[in-house]
Amino acid sequence: MVDIRHYTFAAITAILLGGTVYSVVYDTYLDTSDPLVAHLPHKLHAAHYFASKRNPLNVYFIKRAWGWTTAVFALSYATAPPPARTADRLRKYAFLTLLWVLFTRWFFGPALLERVVVLSGGECSLALPGGGALTVPAAHCHTRTVLTPATHPALFAGDVSALGLTDWSGVPRLRRGHDVSGHVYLLTQAALFLADQLRPAFREGHRRWGTVHGWALATHVVLLVVWLFALGTTGVYFHAPFEKFTGYVLGVGAFLLTQAVFGSEVQTHRRAVPES
Repeated sequence: MVDIRHYTFAAITAILLGGTVYSVVYDTYLDTSDPLVAHLPHKLHAAHYFASKRNPLNVYFIKRAWGWTTAVFALSYATAPPPARTADRLRKYAFLTLLWVLFTRWFFGPALLERVVVLSGGECSLALPGGGALTVPAAHCHTRTVLTPATHPALFAGDVSALGLTDWSGVPRLRRGHDVSGHVYLLTQAALFLADQLRPAFREGHRRWGTVHGWALATHVVLLVVWLFALGTTGVYFHAPFEKFTGYVLGVGAFLLTQAVFGSEVQTHRRAVPES
Protein backbone atom coordinates (compact mmCIF):
# COMPACT_ATOMS: atom_id res chain seq x y z
CA MET A 1 0.00 0.00 0.00
CA VAL A 2 1.19 3.52 -0.81
CA ASP A 3 2.39 5.34 2.32
CA ILE A 4 1.96 9.07 1.87
CA ARG A 5 4.41 9.71 4.70
CA HIS A 6 7.25 8.28 2.63
CA TYR A 7 6.38 10.40 -0.40
CA THR A 8 6.07 13.51 1.75
CA PHE A 9 9.41 12.84 3.42
CA ALA A 10 11.05 12.35 0.03
CA ALA A 11 9.47 15.57 -1.27
CA ILE A 12 10.60 17.57 1.77
CA THR A 13 14.15 16.25 1.45
CA ALA A 14 14.39 16.87 -2.29
CA ILE A 15 12.82 20.34 -2.14
CA LEU A 16 14.94 21.56 0.75
CA LEU A 17 18.13 20.05 -0.64
CA GLY A 18 17.49 21.52 -4.07
CA GLY A 19 16.66 24.94 -2.64
CA THR A 20 19.72 24.94 -0.40
CA VAL A 21 22.08 23.93 -3.21
CA TYR A 22 20.57 26.63 -5.42
CA SER A 23 21.00 29.23 -2.66
CA VAL A 24 24.69 28.39 -2.34
CA VAL A 25 25.45 28.21 -6.06
CA TYR A 26 23.66 31.47 -6.87
CA ASP A 27 24.21 33.21 -3.51
CA THR A 28 20.51 33.84 -2.91
CA TYR A 29 20.16 33.21 0.83
CA LEU A 30 20.07 35.81 3.59
CA ASP A 31 22.31 35.04 6.56
CA THR A 32 19.83 35.59 9.38
CA SER A 33 22.61 35.32 11.98
CA ASP A 34 24.51 38.36 10.72
CA PRO A 35 23.43 41.36 12.85
CA LEU A 36 24.46 43.82 10.15
CA VAL A 37 22.21 42.43 7.40
CA ALA A 38 19.55 40.22 9.02
CA HIS A 39 17.22 43.15 9.75
CA LEU A 40 17.55 44.59 6.25
CA PRO A 41 15.36 43.70 3.26
CA HIS A 42 16.66 40.69 1.34
CA LYS A 43 19.12 41.78 -1.35
CA LEU A 44 16.85 40.17 -3.97
CA HIS A 45 13.54 41.44 -2.60
CA ALA A 46 12.95 43.83 -5.49
CA ALA A 47 13.41 41.20 -8.20
CA HIS A 48 12.33 37.98 -6.44
CA TYR A 49 8.81 38.09 -4.99
CA PHE A 50 9.34 35.39 -2.37
CA ALA A 51 12.65 36.90 -1.23
CA SER A 52 10.67 39.65 0.46
CA LYS A 53 9.88 38.98 4.11
CA ARG A 54 6.60 40.83 3.57
CA ASN A 55 5.19 38.50 0.93
CA PRO A 56 1.77 37.07 1.92
CA LEU A 57 3.06 33.49 2.08
CA ASN A 58 5.49 34.48 4.83
CA VAL A 59 3.32 36.99 6.68
CA TYR A 60 0.01 35.14 6.71
CA PHE A 61 0.99 31.48 6.41
CA ILE A 62 4.56 30.58 7.39
CA LYS A 63 4.57 32.72 10.52
CA ARG A 64 1.26 31.12 11.53
CA ALA A 65 2.07 27.64 10.26
CA TRP A 66 1.05 25.65 13.32
CA GLY A 67 -2.17 27.64 13.66
CA TRP A 68 -3.15 26.78 10.07
CA THR A 69 -2.11 23.17 10.62
CA THR A 70 -4.24 23.03 13.77
CA ALA A 71 -7.29 24.44 11.99
CA VAL A 72 -7.05 22.03 9.06
CA PHE A 73 -6.43 19.03 11.33
CA ALA A 74 -9.39 19.98 13.53
CA LEU A 75 -11.66 20.28 10.49
CA SER A 76 -10.65 16.95 8.98
CA TYR A 77 -10.79 15.18 12.35
CA ALA A 78 -14.20 16.58 13.30
CA THR A 79 -15.76 15.62 9.97
CA ALA A 80 -14.16 12.17 9.72
CA PRO A 81 -16.24 8.99 10.06
CA PRO A 82 -16.38 7.83 13.71
CA PRO A 83 -13.94 4.91 13.20
CA ALA A 84 -11.25 7.36 12.08
CA ARG A 85 -11.61 9.70 15.07
CA THR A 86 -9.13 7.95 17.34
CA ALA A 87 -7.44 9.17 20.50
CA ASP A 88 -4.00 8.46 19.04
CA ARG A 89 -4.52 11.11 16.38
CA LEU A 90 -5.25 13.67 19.08
CA ARG A 91 -2.28 12.52 21.14
CA LYS A 92 0.07 12.96 18.20
CA TYR A 93 -1.22 16.47 17.61
CA ALA A 94 -0.95 17.38 21.31
CA PHE A 95 2.58 15.98 21.53
CA LEU A 96 3.80 17.91 18.48
CA THR A 97 2.12 21.05 19.79
CA LEU A 98 4.01 20.63 23.05
CA LEU A 99 7.30 20.28 21.15
CA TRP A 100 6.47 23.38 19.10
CA VAL A 101 5.92 25.35 22.33
CA LEU A 102 9.15 24.08 23.90
CA PHE A 103 11.26 24.69 20.81
CA THR A 104 9.90 28.07 19.73
CA ARG A 105 7.93 29.66 22.57
CA TRP A 106 8.87 28.65 26.11
CA PHE A 107 11.09 26.21 27.98
CA PHE A 108 11.04 27.29 31.61
CA GLY A 109 12.02 30.71 30.31
CA PRO A 110 13.54 31.20 26.84
CA ALA A 111 12.57 28.68 24.17
CA LEU A 112 14.99 25.87 23.35
CA LEU A 113 15.94 27.32 19.97
CA GLU A 114 16.81 30.63 21.63
CA ARG A 115 18.95 28.79 24.16
CA VAL A 116 20.81 27.08 21.31
CA VAL A 117 21.66 30.46 19.78
CA VAL A 118 23.01 31.79 23.08
CA LEU A 119 24.96 28.64 23.93
CA SER A 120 26.57 28.63 20.48
CA GLY A 121 27.92 32.15 20.90
CA GLY A 122 24.92 34.25 19.98
CA GLU A 123 24.42 37.82 21.14
CA CYS A 124 21.38 39.97 21.72
CA SER A 125 21.78 42.63 19.06
CA LEU A 126 19.85 45.82 18.39
CA ALA A 127 20.08 47.05 14.80
CA LEU A 128 20.64 50.81 14.65
CA PRO A 129 19.33 53.14 11.93
CA GLY A 130 22.82 54.04 10.77
CA GLY A 131 23.62 50.45 9.88
CA GLY A 132 25.48 49.45 13.02
CA ALA A 133 24.42 47.08 15.78
CA LEU A 134 24.35 47.46 19.54
CA THR A 135 24.91 44.45 21.79
CA VAL A 136 22.55 44.41 24.78
CA PRO A 137 21.86 41.91 27.60
CA ALA A 138 20.24 38.69 26.36
CA ALA A 139 17.26 39.16 28.66
CA HIS A 140 16.00 41.94 26.39
CA CYS A 141 15.84 39.49 23.48
CA HIS A 142 14.09 36.81 25.51
CA THR A 143 11.40 39.29 26.57
CA ARG A 144 11.33 41.11 23.21
CA THR A 145 11.63 44.43 25.00
CA VAL A 146 11.19 47.63 23.01
CA LEU A 147 14.32 49.70 23.63
CA THR A 148 14.63 53.48 23.35
CA PRO A 149 17.25 55.97 24.57
CA ALA A 150 14.62 57.37 26.93
CA THR A 151 13.67 54.06 28.56
CA HIS A 152 17.15 52.48 28.59
CA PRO A 153 19.68 55.35 28.53
CA ALA A 154 22.49 53.20 29.95
CA LEU A 155 22.47 51.01 26.83
CA PHE A 156 23.00 53.90 24.42
CA ALA A 157 26.50 55.26 24.80
CA GLY A 158 27.45 58.61 23.27
CA ASP A 159 25.28 61.46 22.09
CA VAL A 160 21.96 59.95 21.04
CA SER A 161 20.99 63.21 19.34
CA ALA A 162 24.03 62.98 17.09
CA LEU A 163 23.10 59.42 16.21
CA GLY A 164 19.57 60.48 15.37
CA LEU A 165 18.07 58.19 17.99
CA THR A 166 16.13 60.71 20.07
CA ASP A 167 12.68 59.48 19.00
CA TRP A 168 13.78 56.06 17.82
CA SER A 169 12.86 52.63 19.19
CA GLY A 170 13.77 49.08 18.30
CA VAL A 171 13.39 45.47 19.38
CA PRO A 172 16.63 43.46 19.74
CA ARG A 173 17.08 40.01 18.24
CA LEU A 174 19.46 37.15 18.88
CA ARG A 175 22.17 37.13 16.22
CA ARG A 176 25.37 35.24 15.53
CA GLY A 177 25.58 31.80 17.10
CA HIS A 178 23.73 28.93 15.44
CA ASP A 179 20.23 30.02 14.48
CA VAL A 180 18.37 26.78 13.82
CA SER A 181 15.82 27.51 11.11
CA GLY A 182 12.55 27.57 12.99
CA HIS A 183 10.64 27.84 9.72
CA VAL A 184 12.24 24.70 8.30
CA TYR A 185 11.65 22.84 11.57
CA LEU A 186 7.99 23.81 11.78
CA LEU A 187 7.18 23.35 8.09
CA THR A 188 8.84 19.93 8.09
CA GLN A 189 6.99 18.85 11.22
CA ALA A 190 3.68 20.22 9.93
CA ALA A 191 3.96 18.62 6.49
CA LEU A 192 4.80 15.18 7.90
CA PHE A 193 2.01 15.46 10.47
CA LEU A 194 -0.55 16.37 7.81
CA ALA A 195 0.60 13.47 5.66
CA ASP A 196 0.28 11.10 8.60
CA GLN A 197 -3.22 12.39 9.34
CA LEU A 198 -4.37 11.66 5.79
CA ARG A 199 -3.79 7.94 6.17
CA PRO A 200 -6.97 7.13 8.16
CA ALA A 201 -9.06 8.76 5.44
CA PHE A 202 -7.39 6.71 2.73
CA ARG A 203 -7.87 3.56 4.76
CA GLU A 204 -11.56 4.22 5.29
CA GLY A 205 -12.07 4.82 1.58
CA HIS A 206 -13.70 7.72 -0.24
CA ARG A 207 -17.16 6.14 -0.14
CA ARG A 208 -17.30 6.76 3.60
CA TRP A 209 -16.01 10.32 3.55
CA GLY A 210 -19.16 12.31 2.99
CA THR A 211 -19.24 15.67 1.22
CA VAL A 212 -18.06 17.81 4.14
CA HIS A 213 -15.19 15.48 5.00
CA GLY A 214 -14.20 15.32 1.35
CA TRP A 215 -13.82 19.11 1.26
CA ALA A 216 -11.95 19.02 4.57
CA LEU A 217 -9.49 16.53 3.12
CA ALA A 218 -9.07 18.67 0.01
CA THR A 219 -8.14 21.61 2.25
CA HIS A 220 -5.79 19.27 4.11
CA VAL A 221 -3.98 18.36 0.88
CA VAL A 222 -3.82 21.98 -0.31
CA LEU A 223 -2.16 23.07 2.94
CA LEU A 224 0.33 20.22 2.68
CA VAL A 225 1.29 21.46 -0.79
CA VAL A 226 1.58 25.03 0.53
CA TRP A 227 4.00 23.87 3.24
CA LEU A 228 6.13 22.05 0.67
CA PHE A 229 6.25 25.17 -1.48
CA ALA A 230 7.13 27.28 1.57
CA LEU A 231 10.02 24.94 2.33
CA GLY A 232 11.28 25.60 -1.18
CA THR A 233 11.20 29.38 -0.77
CA THR A 234 12.89 29.14 2.62
CA GLY A 235 15.54 26.87 1.17
CA VAL A 236 16.31 29.32 -1.61
CA TYR A 237 16.14 32.65 0.21
CA PHE A 238 16.70 32.35 3.95
CA HIS A 239 19.16 30.94 6.50
CA ALA A 240 22.61 29.48 6.06
CA PRO A 241 22.72 25.88 4.78
CA PHE A 242 23.64 24.26 8.10
CA GLU A 243 20.87 26.16 9.89
CA LYS A 244 18.37 24.76 7.41
CA PHE A 245 19.81 21.28 7.86
CA THR A 246 19.45 21.38 11.65
CA GLY A 247 15.89 22.68 11.30
CA TYR A 248 15.14 19.77 8.96
CA VAL A 249 16.67 17.23 11.34
CA LEU A 250 14.68 18.69 14.23
CA GLY A 251 11.40 18.56 12.30
CA VAL A 252 11.93 15.01 11.10
CA GLY A 253 13.07 13.94 14.55
CA ALA A 254 10.00 15.43 16.23
CA PHE A 255 7.71 13.59 13.83
CA LEU A 256 9.56 10.29 14.22
CA LEU A 257 9.25 10.65 17.97
CA THR A 258 5.45 10.69 17.67
CA GLN A 259 5.62 7.55 15.55
CA ALA A 260 7.79 5.82 18.14
CA VAL A 261 5.67 6.88 21.11
CA PHE A 262 2.17 6.51 19.66
CA GLY A 263 2.78 3.99 16.89
CA SER A 264 3.07 4.31 13.13
CA GLU A 265 0.16 2.08 12.15
CA VAL A 266 -3.25 3.49 11.27
CA GLN A 267 -5.63 2.88 14.15
CA THR A 268 -9.40 2.91 13.68
CA HIS A 269 -12.33 2.09 15.89
CA ARG A 270 -14.15 -0.99 14.73
CA ARG A 271 -17.66 -1.85 15.76
CA ALA A 272 -17.96 -5.23 17.36
CA VAL A 273 -19.80 -7.77 15.24
CA PRO A 274 -22.37 -9.76 17.27
CA GLU A 275 -21.78 -13.47 17.39
CA SER A 276 -24.38 -15.50 15.53
